[in-house]
Order: sequence, then C-alpha cells, then structure tokens
Amino acid sequence: MTELVLAVCAVIAVYAALRAVFEKNTARKLPFITVMNFAVAGVIVLILPHPLTLIAAAAYLVGATLEANAIASAMEKLRGEQT
Repeated sequence: MTELVLAVCAVIAVYAALRAVFEKNTARKLPFITVMNFAVAGVIVLILPHPLTLIAAAAYLVGATLEANAIASAMEKLRGEQT
C-alpha cells in the first residue's frame, strides 16, 4: 500500500512540475509549484521510514512555502510598479 501512495505522490509531483514549467502565466504557475512541494514532502516521508524524516519533510515544506510566498510578493510589487 505504501508503494501505491508513493507512486501517486510522485506522479502528482511530476505532473505539477511539468505544468509549472510549461505554464506561460506566472500567477498560474504558483499553485502548481505549491502542489509539487506538498507532493515532494510526502515522497520524502514515504521513501525514508525514519522519525527524523518527518522533521526534514516539514522543514522542506516550510522553506518551500516561504519561498513561494516571497516570489508571489515580489511579483505583486513588480506589478504595482508597472501600473
């Protein structure tokens, strides 16, 4: 059962990454990047069955979320300067 969940998480991560790469609109890329980050955190936990893996996955998820928020904030500031 774990292998099935791992495969689903991996497929979701790859799909979201491909959509983020090929999406032209930057604002529409951010949800795909967020989904990819959640899926990667799930894959990390499922691949390495150790209690410290949860901490590593949580750290990755928090860092990736902060990064996505920083990108979105910078994009919004740039849009405000252009108008």
